Amino acid sequence: MFGDVAKRLPAGLADFLPGSDIDDRKVWSGVSEKLRALVLADAQGALCRNWSAITAGDYLKFSRDGNRADFEALYFSRRRMLNDLVLGELLQDEGRFLPAIVDGIWLICEESGWQLPAHNAYQRGGERFPLPDVDRPVIDLFAAETGALLSTIVGLLGKRLDAVSPVIVSRIEREVHKRILEPYLTTHFWWMGNGSERMNNWTAWITQNVLLSAFSLKTDQGLRAHVAQKALGSLDAFIKDYAEDGACEEGVVYYRHAALCMFGAMRIVDSVAPGSMAPLWSTPKIRNMAEYIVNMNVAGQFYFNFADSAAVIDPCSAREYLFGKAVGSQTLTEFAARDRATSKAPHLPEEWNLWYRVMELLTPVSSPPDSVSKPADASYPGIGLYIARDENFALAVKGGNNGESHNHNDVGSVTLYKNGQPLLIDIGVETYTARTFSADRYQIWTMQSAFHNLPTFGGVMQSAGADFAARDGQAQFTPEKAEISLDIADAYPPEAKLRSYHRTITLNRGNGVEITDIHDGDLPAILSLMLREKPVAEGDTIHIGEMGKIEIEGSGGIEVETIDIDDPRLNISWPSELYRLRIAFAAQRLVLRIV
Repeated sequence: MFGDVAKRLPAGLADFLPGSDIDDRKVWSGVSEKLRALVLADAQGALCRNWSAITAGDYLKFSRDGNRADFEALYFSRRRMLNDLVLGELLQDEGRFLPAIVDGIWLICEESGWQLPAHNAYQRGGERFPLPDVDRPVIDLFAAETGALLSTIVGLLGKRLDAVSPVIVSRIEREVHKRILEPYLTTHFWWMGNGSERMNNWTAWITQNVLLSAFSLKTDQGLRAHVAQKALGSLDAFIKDYAEDGACEEGVVYYRHAALCMFGAMRIVDSVAPGSMAPLWSTPKIRNMAEYIVNMNVAGQFYFNFADSAAVIDPCSAREYLFGKAVGSQTLTEFAARDRATSKAPHLPEEWNLWYRVMELLTPVSSPPDSVSKPADASYPGIGLYIARDENFALAVKGGNNGESHNHNDVGSVTLYKNGQPLLIDIGVETYTARTFSADRYQIWTMQSAFHNLPTFGGVMQSAGADFAARDGQAQFTPEKAEISLDIADAYPPEAKLRSYHRTITLNRGNGVEITDIHDGDLPAILSLMLREKPVAEGDTIHIGEMGKIEIEGSGGIEVETIDIDDPRLNISWPSELYRLRIAFAAQRLVLRIV
């Protein structure tokens, strides 16, 4: 796919301008008063704050105790402050923010390494070194983001920096070449792609930002050609792991770092080699990848989440809107326009990618229609994901396997919303630490099947790995009902002593949801159900707050457990307490009727 584009690249590749140059005052003066006020307030606030100090001890903290958050708070605050200041200067062009911008650039150029401590390794899953080696840079997600940030500043603000001192742009160019472009062309990092090896969001995300660096700076044609060819090869390595249906196995939050970054990379190449991507925009796979986020939306900021995704994610931005335009999807453009119109932070103040923020300010978006059609049922057999809806309920069933990227052991789990509010939930993931991506990953409770809407057998839970998978998955959608069935016995290890576990989920449109579980095994089975609202048991009926009730047939006993939630990442989606129902099977068959 992308290899064909590489064959057609012209001999000369143009510059890429990530927005509008500061001298284009007509464009920058055209930013709405609402956005201008928000951006300038943030820029003024940045002037009043001190830059974070980052010591070797801060970097070492991850290797000592596994804490990622403390270093990352220092690291990202610099980049967000610099973003705020640059946008303020682009809007005003009065020189007021330039001294602080130069300070921020200089601090970042002085950092010994741009890679995060958690990513300071040279091989996939390899040793994390305690400190960065200044002579052997690592290109991780955020080293590439940093290179793109500084290169974008040069592209938009370079003339003003040169007026302060030509050394500033020269320093940026030297650091980006040393830390990003040279190692990109001379070193193989796993995320670049290697035969059949599976890739993930890293490939698209980093590739986009390397392209942004290579073409925003004044690089020579030989380097540009080499970067473009290698980048297109990586995009082929990335997209090969997507089924034709376009589903992101990493979960909806990673759509923006995966498919949406692929779009960003495509957009850059299409700009420097005009028309080169024209044959690809209309391909069904890329269009399906684009529209995935629409089908994952439940209501407002609630999304069907699995893997390392949260249930509540930020609204869409100009990127989704432009992706929809590129692939000719009215569904996505209208969805993104509606999201942008209702966003409480339309200038993306928490974003560290300057290009995204510039797009948000400068992209004209048509007004959303008065009503946006609700997503329909969706089938993603490539990852075993099925979604069904009616006027009251929206449900998702996740089959697949436990070897997927950002996997939780959740084969067969059901997520259910009623009237746009979560009923049966997927908790998501806590704040990342060293354990999150280590051999101890499945010691973390949020990764375990016992804390999804799944059974355990004598305390035995699902196991990790691609061999632990759903079998015989089927989905049938009619106007009267949606029925999804699968066997999840193979998701459990032999010690579960389980021969079969057939789960059938039926949305009887207008009449509720029925989950029927039939198992054949030697150990006592207990079904866990995770809930946001406090459940109250009354015999074999469970009342779920004011939302509705679950009528149970075949129960051998019901327990309610309260789980305290005090993790900042989880608290974005959930209150301070969640609940787990534990329903024992009286025999082999358990039926839940949810109304």
